[in-house]
Amino acid sequence: MKKNWSLLAMLLAVLFVLAACGSKDEGTNDKDNGTNDGENTAEELAFPSSIENEGEAIKGGTLMVAMQKDEPFQGIFSYSLYEDAYDDYLMYFASNKIFETDGDFLITDKGIASYEITSQEEGNNVVTIKIREGVKWSDGEPLKIEDLILPYYIIGHKDYTGVRYDGDFQNIVGAEEYHAGTAETISGVVKVDETTLELHLKDITPGLASVGDGLLYYAEPSHILGDVPVANLVGNDAIRKNPVTLGAFVVDKVVAGESVQYKANEHYWKGKPKLDGVIVKVVPSSSIAKALEAGEYDVALAFGSSKYPEVEGLTNIDMLARPELYYSYLGFKLGKYDYQNSKVITDLEGSKMGDVNLRKAMAYALNVEEVTEVFYEGLRSRANAIVPPVFSSFHPSDLEGYNYDPEKAQALLDEAGYKDVDGDGIREDKNGQPFEIKFATMSGDDVAEQISAYWLQNWEEVGLKVVYTTGRTIEFNSFYDKVQADDPEIDIFMGAWGVASNPSPSGAYSDVAQYNLSRYTTEELQTTLDNIDSAKSFDTDYRAEQFAKFEEMIFEGASVVPIMYRLELTPVNKRVKNWDIDYANETITNLQDVELTADAPIK
Repeated sequence: MKKNWSLLAMLLAVLFVLAACGSKDEGTNDKDNGTNDGENTAEELAFPSSIENEGEAIKGGTLMVAMQKDEPFQGIFSYSLYEDAYDDYLMYFASNKIFETDGDFLITDKGIASYEITSQEEGNNVVTIKIREGVKWSDGEPLKIEDLILPYYIIGHKDYTGVRYDGDFQNIVGAEEYHAGTAETISGVVKVDETTLELHLKDITPGLASVGDGLLYYAEPSHILGDVPVANLVGNDAIRKNPVTLGAFVVDKVVAGESVQYKANEHYWKGKPKLDGVIVKVVPSSSIAKALEAGEYDVALAFGSSKYPEVEGLTNIDMLARPELYYSYLGFKLGKYDYQNSKVITDLEGSKMGDVNLRKAMAYALNVEEVTEVFYEGLRSRANAIVPPVFSSFHPSDLEGYNYDPEKAQALLDEAGYKDVDGDGIREDKNGQPFEIKFATMSGDDVAEQISAYWLQNWEEVGLKVVYTTGRTIEFNSFYDKVQADDPEIDIFMGAWGVASNPSPSGAYSDVAQYNLSRYTTEELQTTLDNIDSAKSFDTDYRAEQFAKFEEMIFEGASVVPIMYRLELTPVNKRVKNWDIDYANETITNLQDVELTADAPIK
């Protein structure tokens, strides 16, 4: 793809100025994100989704995995408690998931557990979950139905501070009463026998088949964690250092924030893996390409598409790709979260970003298309909606969304009353007073920093002064801590979501969702979300209509602005056999079959 070198030169010049000025000038700082014209696909770019490698396999061996990350990982090895994608990557190899899904993200009967709807009555629908007999934890302890029950009691507990006590979870009969302390048990979670659990739900929707409606997709070892107070779980060694697992590998050694070493799980229900073990190390974005070229790693997870040009010509790797369940977005802080009552509190009057025309203007001011052309080689596309295109039945392909239109941005700002009163090129607020917007964004690689600088320039070109919340970009973990805490120094933020296999947006946009980070809700929006997740939505056409209505409301309300979709790239060394990232055949569910053809990665 032809690059716009004039833009690239401009961005580099901006970075030079920033480096010279340091952090003294709050008006000139930098961060990330971009998109493309959306014409290229993984198929057009000739990327496969799997590699078999016909070479003869060696016995055993250790798979070397790089996880691209510029900060330490948190290391919370629990599906009930973890909160970011990096810990999810680390749990790939030591997974406690009980369900497997197909290429449409629907639960199959191939996993540790299966389910069926055994009763449908208004207000009390029953889902029966069965586990396979003979499945063991990595310490040899048999999997029990209590291990499926424990996650419900962790998330439902009043001391639980995680993000999974949401609208879906409250769909479980008795969950709210238990959380409030007015009941000693969750009445809708019922042990039938040693292999059977009944889940009583207020409603059953199409989302159930995609692990929605309150159905949890993982187990927790009750024989280890059952007596640990919920408030103490996150720091417990059984979560941080030596968790037991139902997956193919067992956590053997953790170097906090840096690496995890795994060994084969002799009790894995699909059979002992052919590999001896796996080592996952954090590798900075600045050195990931060189590390792959040098043959230090077999697989790279969370590989940044901006690094693709650096590895494109390597002969020792194969590049796999698939459309990612992902979108990035610009978010506006429009209220706060009431953690005591688990409710989103929208306050447009009290928010600096409360004017919808101001929000729309900031969206139209961003030249996402040009940034993508320069930096992303057709690997990203400008997002028009919340639901990614991979969910073809519910993605509104005809919704135009926002595009780069600085003249429209300026007209909206004029209409809203944000005008340049003193003639310095920067707009004042509606009362003629100085107006400054504080922007929170994650730190990243050099490309991210260049793009971030360009966003600031885009906004300045329409007369808005935007500065960094902390005077600089923010480390990943600190960023989300600040955003979730509704830090008053954050007016806008650039975020990203890994979308769940259930495309329902309720988990990030409902009036009870902690992940509703813009803190925006209306009665009409909530009704539409309820409709998406209602029994009426078993009618696919009806559900698609409600998705379209939701997307239109998000577009018109501009509480968040989708920025980009992307292809998920996975570099794989040529000594690896049987690695597949197709959603229907993911290696992650069949790690026992992965083999190596040499003692070390090929250089």
